[in-house]
Amino acid sequence: MAITNAAKKALRQNERRKKGNSKYKNALKSVDKEMKKLIIAGKTQEAKKLCPKLYKAADKAAKAGVIKKNRAARIKSRRTKLSNIKK
Repeated sequence: MAITNAAKKALRQNERRKKGNSKYKNALKSVDKEMKKLIIAGKTQEAKKLCPKLYKAADKAAKAGVIKKNRAARIKSRRTKLSNIKK
C-alpha cells in the first residue's frame, strides 16, 4: 500500500486513467469483434457498413494514447482488406 501522499495520489490518478483507457479499448474491441464475426459469416456488405465505426473507435483510442497511431492504422487496414474480399 502507498505510504507517502504522492504515492497515494499516483494510485488515484492511475485508477482514473485506467477507467478512461478501458472505455476506448472496450469500444474498439467490441466493434472489431463484431466486424470479424460478420466477415467470417460471409456478410461482407454488413461488415463494410461497420468500417466507419471501427475507424472512429481506432482513431479515438489512438488519440487518447490507449494504442499507438500505427496500430490503429494497421487495424483499420486489415479489417478493410478482409471486408473487401468477395466470397
